Amino acid sequence: MTARTALVVSAHSADFVWRAAGAIALHAAQGWAVTVVCLSYGERGESAKLWRQPGMTLERVKTEREREARAAASVLDVADIQFWDLGDYPINLSEAAFYRLVDLYRSLRPDFVLTHSKEDIYNHDHPAVTDFAQHARITAQAHGHNPHQKVLGAPPVFLFEPHQPEQCNWKPDVLLDISPVWAKKRAAIECMAGQEHLWEYYTRVALQRGAQAARNSDKAITYGEGYQSVFPHVVERLG
Repeated sequence: MTARTALVVSAHSADFVWRAAGAIALHAAQGWAVTVVCLSYGERGESAKLWRQPGMTLERVKTEREREARAAASVLDVADIQFWDLGDYPINLSEAAFYRLVDLYRSLRPDFVLTHSKEDIYNHDHPAVTDFAQHARITAQAHGHNPHQKVLGAPPVFLFEPHQPEQCNWKPDVLLDISPVWAKKRAAIECMAGQEHLWEYYTRVALQRGAQAARNSDKAITYGEGYQSVFPHVVERLG
């Protein structure tokens, strides 16, 4: 039986850890094959701690960022992690990269997609990436694009939480219980040594989303992740 698949399109090499590590670990534990694409290393705007080290170079920053992200992906049992090195602040979402993502959609055929919020006034790379990811999804669905290939279906897209959601007009309508895999998410977070200042912040976020998930269910939930769905949910029953 072929494993179900999921695709995470992460602007920078740490984004998938802060925002979606719980979902990744949860589905991987259930046998899903999760692919993570890191479009950028975040080498300019998200690596301040590394740049404060004497003699630091751009290539050394990239190498360290990749090492951290690979370690986190290993903890989460990611099936495949890719680094596309498209630059940072600003990210360079080229035509070649666009069609590379279209091809990945068609070959992977993900059952769902995770990516960034539609707005982020603090990091313009993030909304650029969600537009990029969704445009590629649409093209992968087009019968006239490489018509010899099987077109993509309609995988749901969920937008993970930005750093300051209130400023980004992001409102979760999906709350995921990640309590069973919280230890893995925390271990993955701690792989990101270059951004240690965010470890406790995202622990607090998980606790807050967990409390909200518990309040909206009859379950004892401690840790959660929030997502904003892009498309309507198609269901066979309401309860």
